[in-house]
Amino acid sequence: MKTNQAAAQRHSVAILDTDQVQGSYYFRYDEFGAHSEAPPHSHRWGHLNYASHGSLSMEVPAGRILCPPQHGVWIPPGVVHSCYLQHAVQYRSVYLAPELCEALPQVAGCMRMGPIVKAILLDFGLRGVQTPTAAADLRLAQVVHDQLCTTPLELSFLPMAQHPALVQVLDAMQAGPGDHRSLAEWAETVHMTERTLARHCQRELGMSLGEWRQRMRYLCAIDALEAGHTVQRIAYDLGYSTPSAFIAMFQRESGLPPEQFRREFSASSL
Repeated sequence: MKTNQAAAQRHSVAILDTDQVQGSYYFRYDEFGAHSEAPPHSHRWGHLNYASHGSLSMEVPAGRILCPPQHGVWIPPGVVHSCYLQHAVQYRSVYLAPELCEALPQVAGCMRMGPIVKAILLDFGLRGVQTPTAAADLRLAQVVHDQLCTTPLELSFLPMAQHPALVQVLDAMQAGPGDHRSLAEWAETVHMTERTLARHCQRELGMSLGEWRQRMRYLCAIDALEAGHTVQRIAYDLGYSTPSAFIAMFQRESGLPPEQFRREFSASSL
């Protein structure tokens, strides 16, 4: 019964038909409510998807791409993708014609949004520019393209695993973000040596288990801040011995203390 109720809450978002777009650029601005979803689809154009607060998750054939705030999900032309939004977001996207995507990554992934791109998106959003036609706006759109071409791509901020033992470990860590078990203790849990588990982490995640756990806790903290939880509660829920230790981690990841992050991004206009 609960499953049916959850499914009934979902509502589909409109999918842009890029074949109807004139020119080489299209900038989209939308407000999506909680439980919005886009079913699997693809576009002839490539596009960068961005939400100013909250994490953004998309499913592609290679797996799930999860990005924190101030990052965008890049989807190349023709790549089938879908999205489910647990929380309401202010959604921004940049669509680029196929010929402009040749210099961009040919695989989907996560890109950090730089200040120049964010400033241009803010300017276009305030002026309602969707399809640039004025010479000055076309130059700004070209700047966005140039910036994206030089932005490194991560396959996901929080990569997923394939090996069953590592999947078991990551699932358990996500179910209990406050779990303090060490690499050696997790290895024992899945009947592996510490060295073997560490090797699987580097091969499949591209990082250590400790770094993966910190990124996971950071994403959990973002959701908790949006839900209105206190910094002290979040710190203890995530397994930190003191709020100051949690604040230090959060500031390393986001560049801002948690309360400032909440103020700046929870009511962000971009």
